[in-house]
This record gives sequence, C-alpha cells and structure tokens, in this order.
Amino acid sequence: MSGDEDMRKVWVTIVGLLLGILLLAGQSVQAATDLPSIQKRGYLIVGLSADYAPLEFHTTIDGQDTIVGADVAMAKNLASSMGVKLQLKEMQFDALIGALKTHKVDMIISGMSETPDREKQVTFSKPYLEERQVVLIRKSDAKKYHTIADFSNAKVGAQKQTTQEQLAKSQLPGAVVSSLDKASDVVSQVSFNKLDAGVLSSIVADAYVAQNKQLMTIDPKFATTTSPTAIAMANGQPKLVAAVNKVITKMNANKTYQTYLKQAYQQEGANQGFWAKYGGFFLKGAGYTLLFAILTVIFGSVIGTLLALLKIGHTKIGKLLANIYIEFIRGTPLMVQAFIVFFGTQFFGINLSAFVSGAIAMAINSGAYVAEIIRSGLNSVAEGQTEAARSLGLSNTQAMRYVIFPQALKNIWPALGNEFVTVIKESSVLSVIGATELMFEGSVVQGASFQPFLPMLIVAGIYFIMTFSFSRLLRVVEKRFN
Repeated sequence: MSGDEDMRKVWVTIVGLLLGILLLAGQSVQAATDLPSIQKRGYLIVGLSADYAPLEFHTTIDGQDTIVGADVAMAKNLASSMGVKLQLKEMQFDALIGALKTHKVDMIISGMSETPDREKQVTFSKPYLEERQVVLIRKSDAKKYHTIADFSNAKVGAQKQTTQEQLAKSQLPGAVVSSLDKASDVVSQVSFNKLDAGVLSSIVADAYVAQNKQLMTIDPKFATTTSPTAIAMANGQPKLVAAVNKVITKMNANKTYQTYLKQAYQQEGANQGFWAKYGGFFLKGAGYTLLFAILTVIFGSVIGTLLALLKIGHTKIGKLLANIYIEFIRGTPLMVQAFIVFFGTQFFGINLSAFVSGAIAMAINSGAYVAEIIRSGLNSVAEGQTEAARSLGLSNTQAMRYVIFPQALKNIWPALGNEFVTVIKESSVLSVIGATELMFEGSVVQGASFQPFLPMLIVAGIYFIMTFSFSRLLRVVEKRFN
C-alpha cells in the first residue's frame, strides 16, 4: 500500500470518528414544542438570561449554584400546572429568540417585553408584569438630569435587543446610545463614569440602587412609561399558549407574581460573605475553561495536523479543501462559528448542548491556526531528511512519522505553545451561547452580587494564573527538546 493511500485511509477514519462523536452528542429535535409534546417528554425547557435580578439570577443554595428569581418561581408554577418537570437553559438575552425558533427551548421567561418586532417572530402570552422604565444616573449628577431633553449629547447605555434599548434610541433625542450585552454592564459603566446614564427597568434599577448608594433613578417622562412583560413561545402553538394564559390569569388575580418578587428580594439580601456565596462560581468556571482548553488542544492538533499534511501533499483536491477550510475559519470570528455550530446543527436534526457546541467550535477554529503552524514546521525540515529516510526503505508515512515530524515539532513548539495558551482565553466568547466557562461565571456573579468590578478582577487573576502556569509548563517541555 502506498503512502498516499495510507494518508487517505487515516483521513477517512478521523472524519468518520468526528462525525460519529457529533451524532452521538446530538439528540433528535422535537418537531414542535407544543403542549402534548412537552407533556410526553416529561419536562419543560425554559430559556432565560440569569443576569437580571430580581427576575432571574444566580445564588448559592446549600452549596449549589442555583438560578432563582421571580421568573424562575413562575416557570416552576407553569411546569407544575402541566404535570412536568422544569429544565432551565441559560444563554445571553439576544440569543434567546433564536433558541426558541430553533426549538432549543419551549418558551422564554426572562423579563421579555412584548414589542411589535418580536411579535413578528414569536407568540406572547398575556402580560404578567408591567415594568416601569427609568434612567439610572449617579447621585452627583442629580441636578443635571431631570427630563428627556437633558440627555442631549449624553452617553446612555442599555441592554441589547431590549425595550430599554428602543426607548434610549427613540425617546432620548441627541443621546449617544451604547448597546451592551447585560444590564449589569450598563450599571457598571454608569458607576465608573464610562456612561452618563442607563435605561433600565425600575425593578432591576431599584435593586442596584439599594446596593450602591452612589446611584439613583429618575423618571424622565418617557412617552411609553410602562412595558408589558410576557412569556414568549413559538408561533403556531395554541394549546401551549392557552395553558400558559390560564396560569397567568390566575396569578394576576391572586397577585402571585408580587409574592414571587418579595421572595426574590429576600434571596438577594441573604447575608453571606462574598467568597462563601460566589467562590464556587469562579472555581466551576475555571474548571470548564480548562476542560475546553484540553479538548481544543487534543482535537485542534488532530485537525491541524491533517490539514497541514493535505496542504503539503500531492493531491489537488486535498490541497483545495484544506485551503478553503483554513481561509474561511481564519477569516471569521470564533463567536460567529460558535453560533453556527450551536444553531446551525439544529437544521440537520442534531440538538447539541452549549458545551458540546463550544468545544466543537473551538477545535475547528484552533485546527486552522495549528495547521499553518505545523505546515511551516514541516517545510522547515531539509528535503535531504526525507530522501535519507526513503533510502532506508521507509514509506512516505513512516518517514513523516519517524523522521520529519519529530524535527518539525521541535521547531514549532514555541508557536504551538503560544496557540495553546491563547486557547484558554478564547473560551470566553462561548458565553454568548450559554456555555459555562470562567467569563460566563464572572458575568453571573456580576449580576447576582451587584458588584460590577470585583468579579472581573477575580476572573482576570484566575486567567493569569492558568496561562502563566501553562506557559511555564511549555517552557519546561521546550528545554527538554533542546
């Protein structure tokens, strides 16, 4: 058997293995998230962005990281009324509607206001809460801001794809609006003088003001003073909508949601030390970040090696495919690739979790960069080495394995090590699809603790410890090579 045939067999085997892993990781997609399907399945999947205290946020209960809040209590009520269990699926707010439309969640309960644009994409229940919209400012600016007209040329923040963002852009003439990922980001930037003000729901803003005495809220007299908050469901599910509306009607009559809000405020105010309450979040995030890095190093190295061999091989189709792969992956952001894997695989009947999607996206991304590193290393080995190996009777595959590749690895180790260190930090972008990692957990603590700066300082320290330790380990290996 020739060396090229050996290489083709290896390539086919690896591709088959990766496809097998992908299929095993997936679950068949439900044809529809209607009420009978949910009841048959036995659990209700609710999507939310748990950084919106007191409606939904993280806290530690009996040593366990738990998502709580008024919306979570209502979700439990809904699941109980349907005779099923509750499963929460967390991701960033601007990814929730995409998750609903691709049937990754059955409904969204995340302080979402009913707007004309959203009504075109999803079906809303009856409102369960009327949120009053306010502007958060620093107390030192109390004399400066009173009405809408006062915010001309002011820097104003709001969370992406929210009612507050629409209000800031449409009803604060002359304001320079910054759209941020989370409500906690808005509060953070107002607190540290990066923004002059932030548009928030009064329920959320009041919670932050209670924790930070340097902040206050004002009513600038928006034309739309309140916004109806409702549950979002996929279109064409009348039985599910009717069941949800029945529960909401009963809750509104009994003022049950107001009771849930009071309980949520009590959970927020639980008296615990910062590390005792949130230390587990950072440790959990660091553990997942390291796991992402390990998986990426392993599978990224396999993919990169195969691509490098294709690029330096003699098969035109192989070279073409490798070039297309490398150029496309290096020319698009990892965040976009994570979205494509997470949502795109759904169209092929594969329902991947955020963790599996993130690991696949990172391996695919890293493979393109590793391929170029390895290719440059292989090209740096003198051609005479190959000729000498062939003269000893080694096949092309054997020569590559025993003679060329070991020499190339020594040459590329510093660059390869740098790529591995970078991988640890790159996992931070996976928070957009709700994958648990260090940056995601840091953001969770920001929202739950009402401290925008300290959690990120701790996250930075943990990242430094991990990357510094890994860099030292790589240097030890490099010295062994030398």
